[in-house]
Amino acid sequence: MTTNNTRSDRDSTQSDEDNPKQYDVVIVGGGPAGCAVGIFTARSGLETHILDRGPSSIHHCAYLENYLGFPAGIDIETFCALARDHARRAGCTTTADAAAAVKRRDEGFRIETEDGRTFRAGRVVAATKYEQGYLRPLGEAAAMFESYERDGERRERFDDSYPEPDGTTPIDGLYVAGAAAAVPDQVLASAGHGVRVGRRIRADARRERGYWEDAADRVDWVRKDRPGNEWSEPDRWREWFRERAPDDTGEDDRVLDELVEETLDTYRSREEVKADTRVGHRVLAEQLDDEAILAAVDPETLREHAARLSRTESEE
Repeated sequence: MTTNNTRSDRDSTQSDEDNPKQYDVVIVGGGPAGCAVGIFTARSGLETHILDRGPSSIHHCAYLENYLGFPAGIDIETFCALARDHARRAGCTTTADAAAAVKRRDEGFRIETEDGRTFRAGRVVAATKYEQGYLRPLGEAAAMFESYERDGERRERFDDSYPEPDGTTPIDGLYVAGAAAAVPDQVLASAGHGVRVGRRIRADARRERGYWEDAADRVDWVRKDRPGNEWSEPDRWREWFRERAPDDTGEDDRVLDELVEETLDTYRSREEVKADTRVGHRVLAEQLDDEAILAAVDPETLREHAARLSRTESEE
């Protein structure tokens, strides 16, 4: 199920090694790739946690000039704040900590952090560029890392050919997103790859729950709901999905019910779109400099707004 619920940014400080917190997905790295993965997995109903601490290549950038949607560019601090806020609003929780070791446990993973925390996850995403040593305990070091010579010394680095283009790896449940997966060093490219990895994780999780191949993945978007639209009716979508379902899908199949329900949840009325727009604009404005906002507003609009505030205060 797609969710738009906002969770608070809570620091999961527990470190009970006998009973660690369990997540569907733990993402190591809270840069553009990691946040993009988290947005798509959390919106898909997968409980997602991001470990967000450590060196990030984006902070070497003086100013972000080529990210779509910011015609005059955006400063790095504001961009990162928006990305992290987006991940949290999508449903991700975060911890300001870094992974020290990722280990296989049962059918999932155990993640140990530098500050002594412990988490468990069904899936892990490595979304760090500079450091992947925390993956060594998985026992694939010979395949994951390659040697090279620099300044007369033998060094080692993560082999960016180890993951597939969609982020999957030979280790079931381990994914790699961003620069460590041979993605170009551009923020937009890195975020785009995070989207691809997030969608792949969602599809993999749905296949495990019995979704047929064509239903495992879908585009994450919302639709305009119009009066009289037959496609906003459950029976129309049930018919559409049944035509594409395998022959052994039953009349009351759970997957069909879920597909119809989540599809209907994507419809937005005109009033809902207006409400979402107001919230979206306000959230963006909260990250902007007050002086910049005031400078962009027409003086007459400011005077009218001030007058309305004055009248409201006098009435109270």
